[in-house]
Amino acid sequence: MLTAVQATRSSLGCFRSLCNSAIGSGYQQANVIILPNHLADDFEVFCRRNPAPLPLLYRSQSGETSCPPLARHANIRTDISQYYVYEEGCRVKTVSSLQSYSAQPRTASEQQAAHHGLWSDMVCFYLGCSFGFEGQLKKAGVPVRNVEQGTNVSMYRTAVPCIPAGVFSCPLVVTMRPVPAGMLDAAVEVTHLNLLAHGPPVHIGDPALLGIQDLSRPNYGEQVQLQPGDVPVFWACGVTAIEAIISSKPSLAFSHSPGCMFLTDIPDSSPSSPTPPPSEGSAGLPSTGHNLELIPFCFLVSHNPLLYSLASQRAVAKIRQLETIIGEDPGQRGIRALFVQDELLRSCLALSHAFSVAITTGFPTHYMHSPPDETDGPPGAIAMATMLLSLGKRVTMVTDRRALEMNRAIIDEAVRTGVLKTAIPLVTFEDSGPDSALHFLCHHGDPSKPRYDHLVAIERTGRAEDGNYYNMRGVNIKHLVDPIDNLFIAAKDIPGIITTGIGDGGNELGMGKLKEKVKTLMSNGSLIACDVPADYAITAGVSNWGGYAVVCGLYLLHTCPSHQRYRKKGLGLENTIPQEQLQDWTANLPSVDKEESILSTLVRFGIRSGKTGHLAMEVDGLTFHPTHSDIITRLLEVTLGCTTPNL
Repeated sequence: MLTAVQATRSSLGCFRSLCNSAIGSGYQQANVIILPNHLADDFEVFCRRNPAPLPLLYRSQSGETSCPPLARHANIRTDISQYYVYEEGCRVKTVSSLQSYSAQPRTASEQQAAHHGLWSDMVCFYLGCSFGFEGQLKKAGVPVRNVEQGTNVSMYRTAVPCIPAGVFSCPLVVTMRPVPAGMLDAAVEVTHLNLLAHGPPVHIGDPALLGIQDLSRPNYGEQVQLQPGDVPVFWACGVTAIEAIISSKPSLAFSHSPGCMFLTDIPDSSPSSPTPPPSEGSAGLPSTGHNLELIPFCFLVSHNPLLYSLASQRAVAKIRQLETIIGEDPGQRGIRALFVQDELLRSCLALSHAFSVAITTGFPTHYMHSPPDETDGPPGAIAMATMLLSLGKRVTMVTDRRALEMNRAIIDEAVRTGVLKTAIPLVTFEDSGPDSALHFLCHHGDPSKPRYDHLVAIERTGRAEDGNYYNMRGVNIKHLVDPIDNLFIAAKDIPGIITTGIGDGGNELGMGKLKEKVKTLMSNGSLIACDVPADYAITAGVSNWGGYAVVCGLYLLHTCPSHQRYRKKGLGLENTIPQEQLQDWTANLPSVDKEESILSTLVRFGIRSGKTGHLAMEVDGLTFHPTHSDIITRLLEVTLGCTTPNL
């Protein structure tokens, strides 16, 4: 007697009935790819290297038509309503059965099939399908727009290359489902718990960031309309395997027709779904063990272009601990009044996605001394630079013309003593006309070709409302400052450039985001408050601490499996970091020894403590030992206390 799902499988005739039945009956579905035996090993490796689009459920033996771990009494030659047939990588026809390819040839058409090879030479690959989580989305209250609109899901070929294996190399294909902004966390959590169905999204936001230029023209499936308040959410898609067939050009291959899936006997009620048991011929399954601390949260990172990012609950909690530590105020400046939660987290997420970062620092508060600069700012800037370099980012330092040679010598000394990973470009900015900032930030002044995608200011003098620059005592030091603020102002109108300001008093570049609070709550606030905002304003008891926290936050994100999977679009071996890479990241965290060394270098160059003017081992009037060394130690304890070499 047939089970309900077997009866359903035998009666399915088209995508819509399958999709709706799958949501109603709650069974996992599978993409199917059928290849000649000599390509099977390469394709299995290809799946392992690209687990998000190609979660391998089962690999058959040559000529096997059943798949016992997934469905009893199945026959892959007839259990899909439509199949694609490929010859030399070209789709030549669509058929409703593969029976003619299954036996010794008797008719002319079967002889033609036999020319390419018999079924006994073919290997079937069953891959997880995102239709398997649609029922769970619906149960969580997340609307499934393609089902509401009675259409197939939209599928798009991206500009993101999969990791090749043997003859297989192709772009990633994704599905797009519109999700209301307020339900993104629910959609992420539900799909994170269903790794057999591609897991959580690989991109949330602007489709152009994936190389998709027009959502109204999917490469596969049908257009799905976004409703007001919806955000486009992209999941890796098993149709990637079809692209792999097209690019590898096998003499004969088969696939399901996109949307016409193989229905398994496995309930889609993840995380409690039973996983198929291992069997001979099975390549194994993605792990479905779930650590609730690894469930991702979703955060808005950028409005233009629209970009959300993911980080695990554990990483988020740790970064919030860092934020609490740096918010301590031993100098009693009242900086806690300016605190905004998750500015550190969002800035770190944006920096994690960045490719090229420009950092600026320099606060010439001691206008009566030469040099007039203070010890707060450069240590934090150098700490951020060395971690960003370790993570593979391009880094540039921007400084005042008057301080160019001094800062070049400080950078050289930091490299020599091992505080900075390697030398970095040091440049200045001059306001020589209305488009100076645009030409500095973008190649040929073209806003579509930015040189940098993130600007960071740490303890950098910020322009006040009256156009002047003030220290905390209200002294105008404009004559010592180049107009680097103009870069932050121009960046607001350049898509793809995000800005961060780090400060401890409200008169630093970027603190314009908190201007009204500074005016009301900080001493001399109505005069000194910076007028130039950054996208993210990180406040700290000492600005250097904010820089150290950014470094630690980046380390936590790059050792967070949920974030790294998202950043890499689900491609590459999951949950593994090469030991050498992890050691390099760890070595480039701030340490008491390194920060004491760079502070000593600054003192040798005649740079003084900000609050007292002392030429001593202190920052903002606080001695390195025990105050600053204690903060660094505690930041490291939070950062290294939750990571292991095998994350």
